[in-house]
Amino acid sequence: MGTDPVGTDPVGTATTPAQPLHVLHLVGSAVDDFHAELSRLYAADCLDAVADRSRYAMQVAVVDPDGTWRLTTSLDETTLAAAVRRRPSEVLAALEAEPPDVVVPQMFCHPGMTHYRALFELLGVPSVGNPSRVMAIAMDKVAVRGIVEQAGVDVPEAQVVRRGDRVGLAPPVVVKPVAADNSAGMSLVRRADELEAALERAWRHHEVALVERYVELGREVRCGTIVRDGRVMALPLEEYAVDPVAKPVRDASDKLARDDGDRLRLVAKDASHAWIVDGGDPDVAAVSAAAVACHRALGCEHHGLFDFRIDPDGRPWFLEAGPYCSFGRRSVIPMMAAAAGISVTELFADAVAQALVRPTTPAAPDPTR
Repeated sequence: MGTDPVGTDPVGTATTPAQPLHVLHLVGSAVDDFHAELSRLYAADCLDAVADRSRYAMQVAVVDPDGTWRLTTSLDETTLAAAVRRRPSEVLAALEAEPPDVVVPQMFCHPGMTHYRALFELLGVPSVGNPSRVMAIAMDKVAVRGIVEQAGVDVPEAQVVRRGDRVGLAPPVVVKPVAADNSAGMSLVRRADELEAALERAWRHHEVALVERYVELGREVRCGTIVRDGRVMALPLEEYAVDPVAKPVRDASDKLARDDGDRLRLVAKDASHAWIVDGGDPDVAAVSAAAVACHRALGCEHHGLFDFRIDPDGRPWFLEAGPYCSFGRRSVIPMMAAAAGISVTELFADAVAQALVRPTTPAAPDPTR
């Protein structure tokens, strides 16, 4: 590597490197324009939020749905349009000639979350956040449920359903594809005659559906976790606007939308859709403990992110894991960290420092962390 690594002081706070670190942001999608646009939206926010030329020399590798890559230093439209499209082998050769000190994965499609992270692991480049094996498990709703349940976290009763299978759970149930994000293909089924159509919606996104017992509201919250001073720390909860009658489950319209200029907009960041829960709230302790258990069970590295449904008795039920962070100001974990007094620049510097000192080939999960 061409620069001096970030160090840490005795209490684990990142220190300024003698020379700027070469930081490569891995952006875009190998799947479709939607995931490519979503990735650029978050990555641009990150580049703006953590920019510090004395600390980082930022580079961006943009993966396009046609399989080409572009190397650039910015995601503004003019710079991106001028960047030359190259074959992956050409870009990898350029990165081998001038290897980055660390890569920041910013891709949200399935290959981006898994294969592209694994590529840099194979190249021996330290990666911020969770390794590909953790992301692969987190994206499989059946696998992640099994792991966190073994760790003592409550999960709703569920059934894996393929075409031709008989559904044994009676409504109300939630039907969703085993591998999809942003509530794609998800349905709340209250009557038996709605089940077939709900399964068809799920199967359009994945050949396997998950039929899960509906947990009555309650509340719906998300808890982020980070590693600080070698220990897993639960961040302040984010609560979502749901209602037992008007909005019993969150759907795609609660997360993303397009503005008048057809640009992607993050609906979930509006104050009317989500807010930080007061630390003294009686539900915080149980959810935080469950989130820390999930983080450890999955073998998360610097951060984790977990969704919970809290029933009317105050019991949290695990729904899904999304252990990624883009380090933009509008990204969930930085917003939670800010509520805990941790700035996005501090959060990013700490994650980079941890990436640089851990092995590039991740070890098995350590349940004692």
